[in-house]
Amino acid sequence: MKEPLKFIQFGMGPIGVKIADYLLERDNVQLDAAIDIDPAKAGVDAGTLMGREKPLGVSISANAEETLASSDADVVVLSTLSSFAKLEEQIRLCIKHRKNVISSCEEMAYPWDENSDLAQSIDDAAKSAGVTILSNGVNPGFAMDALPVFLTSVSRRVDSIHIARHQNAALRRLPFQQKIGAGLPLDDFREKVKAKSIRHVGFTESIQMIAKAMGWKLDRVEDIVEPAIAESDLESQFIKVVKGDAAGVLQTATGYMNGKPVINIELQAYLGHPEPKDSVQIEGEPQIYSEVKGGFHGDIATCAMVANSVPAVRRAEPGLKTMIDIGLTSWFKGHG
Repeated sequence: MKEPLKFIQFGMGPIGVKIADYLLERDNVQLDAAIDIDPAKAGVDAGTLMGREKPLGVSISANAEETLASSDADVVVLSTLSSFAKLEEQIRLCIKHRKNVISSCEEMAYPWDENSDLAQSIDDAAKSAGVTILSNGVNPGFAMDALPVFLTSVSRRVDSIHIARHQNAALRRLPFQQKIGAGLPLDDFREKVKAKSIRHVGFTESIQMIAKAMGWKLDRVEDIVEPAIAESDLESQFIKVVKGDAAGVLQTATGYMNGKPVINIELQAYLGHPEPKDSVQIEGEPQIYSEVKGGFHGDIATCAMVANSVPAVRRAEPGLKTMIDIGLTSWFKGHG
């Protein structure tokens, strides 16, 4: 049997813990180190925090520099921040210690338009160090970009692409319900929209990734966020919503080329959505419609996507990559 595939889990919040757990379900995969800046987690066994039956013998460290320097694992699972700019320091630290990185940072899924200077700098640094950097998840990274792009593989011609993601947010974690503004009075909701604290991060990046793959040069990208207004009193395990307040979010992003909409992304995420689904409609030759009834479960799909991308990141050419650069990813039983 091969030497085990060793990884470092950087970020031991709910998503990071689940990604690590998914990886440890595979044969011959080993958690070599765990990092989290929360002082309350320092020294805690990673297995204990993950709720596993037995400790893993890996203590969580708050010292990223020391941990990265001492580990011989060649890949870091980085699940800490949504902002590419705020994540820069952690990425550069991983590059410094010649670690490949698979991240769940939404803005890094396709940073070449919105953060082009930083993207180029990280790309150069990664190539110099001989490591690969990739970010994905269910969205961005799969449902609203990589999957639609792959579906066009059987197209003779593509005229436009419409992607819809409808979610019953009552089934999601509290942080997600808070992120979409569930339970807020409408005035408060709209103030948070202005402050950009209510929005799904990554819509623009998904549109730009699709456009790059299609060879389309967009004029502009429009991103609109509105409340989904509760028509009756609602509640989830965590939040109560009064009729007339926000039950969640309606977000639409559109990419225009030559003044015409060619890529449209729609998110409906609110408590009690009656018809959750993920769908892709491609206008062209042939007409293509794909639908997943019930939709992809956000947390499960995000964590699985990151975990299942570890082998692809380890075998990819060095540099800052996106899902249209990486070969096909898939579930894998184990290493070796």
